[in-house]
Amino acid sequence: MIDFRSDTVTRPTPAMKEAMMAAPLGDDVLGDEPTVQALEAKVAAFLGKESALFVPSGTMANQLAIRSVCEPGDEIIAHKDSHIIHYETGAPAALSGCMVAGLDGLGGLFDAAQVRAAMRPRDQHAPISRMLVIENTHNKGGGTIWPVARFREVATMGRESGLHVHIDGARLLNACVALGVAPTAYTAEVDSVSICFSKGLGAPVGSALCGKAALIARARRFRKMFGGAMRQSGLLAAAAIHALDHHVARLADDHAQARRLAQIIARTNGLVLEGTPDTIPTNMVFYAVDPKLGDAQAFCARLAAHGVAAIPMGAARVRMVTHLDVSAKDIDAAAIAIAAAAAR
Repeated sequence: MIDFRSDTVTRPTPAMKEAMMAAPLGDDVLGDEPTVQALEAKVAAFLGKESALFVPSGTMANQLAIRSVCEPGDEIIAHKDSHIIHYETGAPAALSGCMVAGLDGLGGLFDAAQVRAAMRPRDQHAPISRMLVIENTHNKGGGTIWPVARFREVATMGRESGLHVHIDGARLLNACVALGVAPTAYTAEVDSVSICFSKGLGAPVGSALCGKAALIARARRFRKMFGGAMRQSGLLAAAAIHALDHHVARLADDHAQARRLAQIIARTNGLVLEGTPDTIPTNMVFYAVDPKLGDAQAFCARLAAHGVAAIPMGAARVRMVTHLDVSAKDIDAAAIAIAAAAAR
């Protein structure tokens, strides 16, 4: 099975496994896990922040940021298709007692004027606008990248409005590699950022939350409260260190593979590619399935019967994601499977 469901499905490379087995270990809860501490220092410096916290998942990283900043009854401003709204099981409400004000915008993007308009008046009847979450790249929007200038305008508006500005950066490095910019082109503009090691970077588990030391100290307490404190987690941290050292630049390969895959989909009758092959921003390819071919779930089932795994993202929408474990030969094999599934 060639698995295009997500870039989370990768397996550790042999070199990553070697790094994991060689990692010195301690107990992170007791404060003496040397490999975790090395990772936290490394990722904080990489993203231009004072401190970092290693956590099991991107969802936890985002929710720790929210819980560390917000109080019950506060409101978060984010795009209406954001990960924190659709894929984190209502955690802002359940864990922090927060509302989310959803903004419109093509591809998961919005502008500074929308942020300003979403700000609540300081009045006893209204929730307090406390936080702005910007997802980059934007998953549900199609793996879209925030242009740096537009990002800065939005982040500046957020800060000037008194909001804590947070990047949901699960795939931030995809954006940076695609644009050829350093992560600090984005992170210098914000108060906190989450980054995921188990997506495009190919580590088996783990994310990090980065920000000022006081924020991270507070988040560390909530990590324990949420059940995310780990013991000999240097095994996992070593994989993340290896990923940062060896798997960042190669994200460009995933982007190129996605464009090849998009070319195949664009010329397949019954499938309608979102955008054009040349404008696929990163490693995600979205397309619509003609009703004559059934719905997205049925089409994905036929793909699976031909050895290709994809994921429905709506009644007629399908997502396919390229990653470390998808080769050029796999793209060629996928072309045959897609043609067969579309032919029914």
